[in-house]
Amino acid sequence: MGLKVGLLGVGPVGDRIVRVLRERKFPMDGDLVVMATSEREEVLADEPFHVHQISAALFKGLDLVFFAGKEGAKGASFQWGKVAVDNGCVVIDNGGDFRMYPEYPLVIPEVNMDMVTPETRYICNPNCSTIQMVVALAPLHRAARLHRVVVSTYQAVSGWGAVAMDQLKNQTAEVLSGSEPQHDPAVFAHPIAFDCIPHIDRFLANGYTKEELKMVNETRKILGEPNLLINPTTVRVPVLVGHSETVNAEFSGDMTAEKAMSILADGKQSPGVVLMDGPTGDAGAREIRKDPFERQYPVTRDLNRPEYRDAVLVGRVRDDTTCKNAINLWCVSDNLRKGAATNAVQIAEAMVKRGLL
Repeated sequence: MGLKVGLLGVGPVGDRIVRVLRERKFPMDGDLVVMATSEREEVLADEPFHVHQISAALFKGLDLVFFAGKEGAKGASFQWGKVAVDNGCVVIDNGGDFRMYPEYPLVIPEVNMDMVTPETRYICNPNCSTIQMVVALAPLHRAARLHRVVVSTYQAVSGWGAVAMDQLKNQTAEVLSGSEPQHDPAVFAHPIAFDCIPHIDRFLANGYTKEELKMVNETRKILGEPNLLINPTTVRVPVLVGHSETVNAEFSGDMTAEKAMSILADGKQSPGVVLMDGPTGDAGAREIRKDPFERQYPVTRDLNRPEYRDAVLVGRVRDDTTCKNAINLWCVSDNLRKGAATNAVQIAEAMVKRGLL
């Protein structure tokens, strides 16, 4: 007997949730109930769906509801979260409204699934950039305890939503045709085509942005380290899907690049991580670039491969030559899948396995 499942939201994350539910054969009883602010027909994961206008009655009889607003979307959780829970649903929420509320667990299944208990009815998905960094760092933290993290992100436009993806496509065509790119400043402050914008979400009084503070506060909550030092810079880049990050991590205990790679290459110690590092096996590439030391590393294009699309890919692991017990690494992940949809479905799968759903 499967679960009766609902989906609130039909943007890029909603589309990916449908795909992931299908691919992973999540145990569902009947059709997925899709809701949004208005009744209409939509295509999600290449399938036609009737979208119901959201109402309290739709939650009755559902076991599980995914809230699938765009990253950081505000309002839906406040308006409908309690309604869903009061009608007997477990909610897994991709929005940002409740992430930092102490009573709501903020969960990455590979890291802190034990935060979900039989009493838990509402679970928050972390920010996409936080998820991939923490999946990569958590196994190293368990081995040597993090002291300080400096992270710079290179975030795809899909983190903003479908409108931003259309804007990048249109601007790229305009620039290539010799025209001045048109842009909506309500999406990005500057045209995104062929440029990088160090500005994600609103600025705060201290000069950081809300996106940057998410990485600080969410990482501390997930790891249970309220005093962990984290210094972030978040940047929007002209990529459709897939976030990349450079991470400098300093540890309280012994840590080297060699030790880190040994841990990250071990699937039991580092679930969800794929290490793509070491000398390249492509002799032709070494010859073309005349580099006998050329190494392999992940890029967002690798996320198109089925075996990598739900993983955090890690490479460029190397010692920080200026600081003891510190390393640098590069990580890549699909912000719509592991950074949102897959993480949410993995939470639900773990709840089913543990008898919590």
